[in-house]
Amino acid sequence: MNSLYVLFLNLGGGEVVLILLVILLMFGGKGVPNIAKALGKGIREFKDAANGIQKDVMQGTGGITNTIQEHIQEVKKEVDKISDPK
Repeated sequence: MNSLYVLFLNLGGGEVVLILLVILLMFGGKGVPNIAKALGKGIREFKDAANGIQKDVMQGTGGITNTIQEHIQEVKKEVDKISDPK
């Protein structure tokens, strides 16, 4: 891995420093921690919402998955009976 580049949206190190400098100039030293806190909170809420949606989808399809697995087992049993008659 090349230490000269930060792997964030294909930005180089100098570009990241420039962006941070502009943010510092716009919001000042006291405003940056508040921005970081709000950004972290927003990311956490987004992840929680995404996990909630994923959980709902998994619960909603759980019955379908079980039914399909049961049918697969039945088909396997039938195939075994046909391929290995005793």
